[in-house]
Amino acid sequence: MPANHSMPGLSASLTERELEILRLLAAGHTVKTIAARLDNSETAINERLRSARRKTGVGSSRELARLLDAPENCDKKIDLSSAPPVGKDREQIAAMGARGSKGMIAMLITIPLAAAGLIFAAAPSAEQAAAPAAAASAASAPLPLAGSWSLDTSQMPVSERPQRVTIAFDAAPDGKWKTRVEIVAPDGSSRYSESTAALDGVAVPITGNMDFIDSVALRQPAPDTLVMTLGKAGARVSTRVYTVAKDRRSMTETIVWSGNSREKLETTHFNRMD
Repeated sequence: MPANHSMPGLSASLTERELEILRLLAAGHTVKTIAARLDNSETAINERLRSARRKTGVGSSRELARLLDAPENCDKKIDLSSAPPVGKDREQIAAMGARGSKGMIAMLITIPLAAAGLIFAAAPSAEQAAAPAAAASAASAPLPLAGSWSLDTSQMPVSERPQRVTIAFDAAPDGKWKTRVEIVAPDGSSRYSESTAALDGVAVPITGNMDFIDSVALRQPAPDTLVMTLGKAGARVSTRVYTVAKDRRSMTETIVWSGNSREKLETTHFNRMD
């Protein structure tokens, strides 16, 4: 994977060796062939993969490799065989007109994003120590994900285009993040969901009337990146990676579906409202 990969938030926390192993995994190698190629043991390769999953919060090594290699592999099949398909809930989503339309899927599946804690800066250099005012200014800078976002529906079929989809993030005093999502469908019906979660990867319940999901687990490998796992009845529905643009005015959502029914990554886009 090149150094200027389009998803630096995920790769930033990984070592060069971890990235090399994931690149080989994305190319189709197995742990055994990677170990032979790098003149290392399978145990050592597996340990590197476990470390990469722990750092990024992505539950599957192949899924992480595909996410990091998304621009080149968006038309290849995503290997999520380790996660059981959610049959009944998939049918429910399909009945609501979601299946077959990337835009409608985003409208119906998008749920509260949440994140916890303050973003801590790296240890200050000597220059930073000599300039406490500058350090204080950096620490108080707005968090990239904080605020209100609106789904860009311009690419959706007019007949399926929702009236609006909004997501609001609010950092709570206890270090957790409160999030509320509202979806107003084309017919005017409304759905909402709320959650309060930390960035520890532990699933928390979602409240509201989006009954096709009931939990969310979060990790944040970089200040501008959020990895979210959505679940229903203990089974994984999808993994989503949210990446905020440098100007903090837009946000990209990359979706990897669990199960084997979908063969490419999907993306949607949000614009900041405030």
